[in-house]
Amino acid sequence: MLRKTILPRVIYLFSIVLLAAACGPYMRQSLQSRRAVLGPESPAKRILLDLPKPQEKIVTAVYKFRDQTGQYKPSESGASWSTAVTQGATTILIRALEESGWFIPIERENMANLLNERKIIRTSRAQYEGKDQNSESLLPALLFAGVILEGGIISYESNILTGGAGIRYFGADLSGQYREDRISIYIRAVSTANGKVLKTVYTTKSILSQEVSVGLFRYVKAKRLLEAETGFTYNEPSEICVTEAIEKAVESLIIEGVKDKLWGLENPKDTASVSFMNYQDEKRINYESDNALSRRLDKNNRGLLTVGLNAGTNSYSGDYSKSDIRAKSSLVVGYAINPYLNLDLEAGYRGLMVQKKVDDYSYFGNISLRYVFLPFEKLTPFCSLGGGFDRNHLGVGLSGKYYLPKLNGLFGLEYMINHKLGLSLSTGLDYYLSDDFDGSSSGSYNDIDWGISLGIKVYFIKTKQK
Repeated sequence: MLRKTILPRVIYLFSIVLLAAACGPYMRQSLQSRRAVLGPESPAKRILLDLPKPQEKIVTAVYKFRDQTGQYKPSESGASWSTAVTQGATTILIRALEESGWFIPIERENMANLLNERKIIRTSRAQYEGKDQNSESLLPALLFAGVILEGGIISYESNILTGGAGIRYFGADLSGQYREDRISIYIRAVSTANGKVLKTVYTTKSILSQEVSVGLFRYVKAKRLLEAETGFTYNEPSEICVTEAIEKAVESLIIEGVKDKLWGLENPKDTASVSFMNYQDEKRINYESDNALSRRLDKNNRGLLTVGLNAGTNSYSGDYSKSDIRAKSSLVVGYAINPYLNLDLEAGYRGLMVQKKVDDYSYFGNISLRYVFLPFEKLTPFCSLGGGFDRNHLGVGLSGKYYLPKLNGLFGLEYMINHKLGLSLSTGLDYYLSDDFDGSSSGSYNDIDWGISLGIKVYFIKTKQK
C-alpha cells in the first residue's frame, strides 16, 4: 500500500524536475537570426596587451605555423575526417604578433601572391606611364625580417583526464561526464643574420568538455510508458584554446627575449613591472610543483607506514527495524605494498543499539586491503575490502557468542594537508557472516551495521619512486 501511494508522487515530482531543467536550454534558443559580432578574446590577450613598450619593434616573418599533430577530431560514432585543431594557426600567430605592439609582422605565407601582384603593378605602370618595367624606382623595396618565427602545434592529447558520476533507480537516471584534452605549442625565434636559434618557448592549454543528462523511463500503467530526458553539453572551443596558447607563447617569447637581452624595453625599469613579476612567479611555481613526474611522485608519495585514528558513528540494520546511532573509534596501522595498494590493520571500540533496551558495546578488529585511486594527488578517493570480528566477553549483541566474524567494505576521500598528514572521510558497512547478531534468524540476509567516520593519518618512511 505504501509503495502504491509513494510511487505516483515520486514520478510526478521527477517529471516536474525534468520539465524545469528542460526549460533552460529551451528558453535560451534564439527566435531570430543573430547579428555578426566581434570574435571573443582569450584571457591571455589582456596580459599580452599590458606588457611594457619595446625599445624598437622587431620585423618578424612567419612562413608557416603548422598543425604538426596530424590528428583528427575524436568521435564516438565512427571515423571523423575533421582535424582536431584549426589549420589557421599562422593567421592567429600573426594577429597576436601585430597586436602585442612588439613586432612588425611581414607577409611570407603567401609570398607568391605578393610577388605576383607587385609584378602586375610594375607592368601596368610601364605600359601606361612609359617607364621601364624593371626600374627599381617603381616600387619600394620589400621589408626583410630580422627574426623568423618557426614551430607549430606539436601535440594534441585527447582524454588526458576523464570521469563522471551517475545514479539510476526505478527507471530514473541522472549522470554527468567530463573530459580534458590538451594542446601544446612550440615557437622558436631564428636570427636571419646567421641562422642561430635565439629562443624557444613552450605553452600548453587544456580543452574541457562536460555533459549532464537526466532521464526517466517508466511504465506507469499497463501499456502506458512515460519517457522523458533532458541535459546539456559544453565543449570549450578548440580555436579559442589554440589562440590562448599562442598568445601565451608570444608573451613568453617577449619576456624571455628581454631577459636574454635579445631585445630591449623602452624603459629598462619595466623589468620590475607586474607583467614581468607575474611571469617569473608562474615560471617558478611551474618548476617547483610540476617540473617532472619524478618530482611530483617524490612530493606526494604517502610513505610506507601509516598510523591513523578514526572516529565516527554506526547504526545497526537487521531483523529489528529500529536502531539508534552509536559512537565508534579505532586505531589503524597500515603498510604500503605499492603506492596504490595498502594493507591495513584496525582495532577499535564501537557501540550498537539492537533494540531500545539492548545497547551493545564491543571491541572489533579488521584486516583489509585499501586501494588509493590517485596516490600522488592531494585529494584522492579510496576504497577498502576486508574482514574481521566483533568481540564481547558477555556475548556480541544478542548472539551469545564471544566472537562474531564479518566482512567489511568502505569508500572515502582523503586530503593531504602536507606530505605526512592526511584527513579522510569515509562511509562503509560490516556484513556479519551469520544472522545471530540480534538473536533472530528471520529474513534472507544477515545483520549489518553501517556508519560514517572521520580520520587522520600520519605517514612515515617516505620512499622515492623510480
